[in-house]
Parts: sequence; C-alpha cells; structure tokens
Amino acid sequence: MTAPERATAALERGVWGVVATPFAGPVRDLDLPSLSRLARFYEACGATGLTVLGVFGEASSLSPQERTTVLRTVADATELPMVVGVSALATAPAIAEIMSARAAVGDRVRAVMVQVNSASPRVVIEHLHAIHAAAGIPIVLQDYPVASHVTVSTESVIEIVEACPFVCAVKAEAPPTAVAIARIVERVGVSVFGGLGGQGLLDELAAGAAGAMTGFSFPEALVACVSAWHAGDRDGAREGFLRYLPLVNYEQQPRVALALRKDLLARRGLLSEGAVRPPAAAFPDQLRDIAADQLARAELIGKDR
Repeated sequence: MTAPERATAALERGVWGVVATPFAGPVRDLDLPSLSRLARFYEACGATGLTVLGVFGEASSLSPQERTTVLRTVADATELPMVVGVSALATAPAIAEIMSARAAVGDRVRAVMVQVNSASPRVVIEHLHAIHAAAGIPIVLQDYPVASHVTVSTESVIEIVEACPFVCAVKAEAPPTAVAIARIVERVGVSVFGGLGGQGLLDELAAGAAGAMTGFSFPEALVACVSAWHAGDRDGAREGFLRYLPLVNYEQQPRVALALRKDLLARRGLLSEGAVRPPAAAFPDQLRDIAADQLARAELIGKDR
C-alpha cells in the first residue's frame, strides 16, 4: 500500500539519544557540567540527535526555568539537533512548553515529542492540529502508555498520523513494539522508532524501524547496532548488540529503571552523581554489587569491539 504524501520530512534515521537530566547535592540541583559532558558523549558516539526533556529526562520534575536551562546547556554543548519532549497532555500547557523551548534554543529544535493524550483518535488529532497551528513545528507522536496512562490501538495511531501530515515520526513504545512498527511503516511514510531502553531493538529494526529513540548507559552500542543494520550488516548488528542484552534487561527493571541507568552513567564518569528526583525511585543498595558486575562486563565487551 502506498503511503500518503507527508507535508513534513520524516525524522532522520539513527539513534536519537534520550538525555538524562543530572542532579547533584542534597536538594538535587541541576548538574550542568555533567549534562554538557553527557551531551558531548552522545555526539562523540555518533548519535543522529538528542531527545531532551523526555520522560527519562525527568522533565515533569523540572521547573519552567530549569527546562530552559537544560535546553540551552545541551544546545551550547553540541551541534546535534534536538527533539524536545512535551510533558503536558492538555493542549494549552503543551503549546506553552513548546513556545518556551523555541524561545530558548530556536531552530535547534528539530521536532517536539507529544504523547498520545486520549484513547479517542479524534481528540488526539484535534490536539496535534492545535499545537501545529500555534507552533508550526514537526511533531514526533509518542505512544507510551506507561507514562501517559493512555492506551490506543495501532490502527488508531495510524489514523492519527494519516490525519496529521506534520507528524514526522512515531515513537512506538506499546508492546509488542515490533508488530506495531511493522504495521505503521507499511501504512504511513514517517520514521518509526523504538524506545524502552533498546529491549526490542533488533526485532524493531527487522520490522522497519528507522532506529532507536531511547537512553542506555552504553549509547555507543545502540549506535553501532543501528549503523551496522542500516549499512546492510544485519548479522554484525545482531552479534554486537546481543552481548549487551543482559545489561539492557538489567537497566530496564520496572520502577527503578531510571535510577539504574543514572547509576551506571555515574559509574562511567559521565555524571557526577546518579541522583534522581522524587517521585522517581532511588537506586536500591541491594543492587550495588550487581551493578558493578554489569558495568565490568559491558566494559570488556567495549574493549573487544
């Protein structure tokens, strides 16, 4: 089936790294040196772009001023384009977030990532059209029911994208993700990305994903896998990434996933601390030895590559 013509160019394929927001000190102040270091590391790894203020960026725990500071810090640290996450599910505050981001970093915003905010396709379509009319910016549609608490069918996602030609990508995070990605890719001409820390990355690429839009404590592994796949070396992509899957699974444990990832980033020296802000769960002390073992094994894999 021929995909309908889009008014907005599809988001560039590759890895769009979801940037964690570093905190430090007893009141969890923004740690801007660590943020700059992390952003530069993604660029050095070969990321296509950065996803800033996403769910794993703890955007909902930041003040408007802190969000602006995060965006400007990332923009100053790298030349990479940014997809900026929108936390609000209602239209007016979502528009306000987007206007603030545009005022902060201008055309460095490649697109904004807006969550599906209703089980009704009509409501989502109206929401997205209102956002685009106000901001005139490409939209990444995020289907992530764990964060939004909204569940929609893949057919509804397709209906929404078909009705919104300014949607440049879909971030498909409602399992089974490979099934959803295959159906969306077949029907509409947008890029479709997997997330969820890379747990389904290999199957998502096989289903037609443009890459990954996620965080991981070893983003260089994501980049190597996606780059090899798109270069036609599917066996190399699989063999290389399979070795990291124990770490991927460790890092994606429910309720503590964010703390585990930030702990590993701190152990790698990319963050000064692995602190999270409430209501995110803190790192469990019972996993300290396991984390050290996971990191040591992943570092050995990196030396073998």
